[in-house]
Amino acid sequence: MIRINLLPYRAARKKENIRFQLNVFIGSVVFALLVVFWYNSMLNGSISDLNTEIASTREQVAKYQAINKEIEEIKKTLALIEKKIEVIKSLERDRKAPVQNLDSIYQLLVEKRMWYSQIEEKGDTFKISGVAIDNQTVADYMTRVEKSERFQNVRLVASKQYKLQGKEDMSLKQFDINFQRKTTSNTPAEVKKK
Repeated sequence: MIRINLLPYRAARKKENIRFQLNVFIGSVVFALLVVFWYNSMLNGSISDLNTEIASTREQVAKYQAINKEIEEIKKTLALIEKKIEVIKSLERDRKAPVQNLDSIYQLLVEKRMWYSQIEEKGDTFKISGVAIDNQTVADYMTRVEKSERFQNVRLVASKQYKLQGKEDMSLKQFDINFQRKTTSNTPAEVKKK
């Protein structure tokens, strides 16, 4: 019988098996390292893209904030201009009011029977001091003021006897009257403006 020694063949086969497993292990490790390197470079690229996008967004935000500041300044300037325009309009509207008030007060005067000694205006209130020939003239004047389109709330504050010294002693009535300008209705001059 022939004897064949299979031990060296088994040892060689075992060595070859260990070499194969070692090659597979090293190949797997290299492949895993390549996959990790590729994934890392892909993540670094994504991070770089995101950082670029964040920087671009910050630049846009800074740009828009500067534009918003300009818009706020423009709004403040416009508000100031609107206030100035409103003041100019009110001045234009009210510029003729004192003349119109004095003209209206003059038109209410009972001619040749009374005269004014003082006219005082505070806001919408007028205080008229004057001299009249008699009480009836003062009453007529108060009625005229009450019926006028510009004035209301006529009130006699004082009325006293006044003697005029001269060739003939004349007895006159000195009076003080308060009244207010009407604010709710438009005067004829204001209606013409509109």
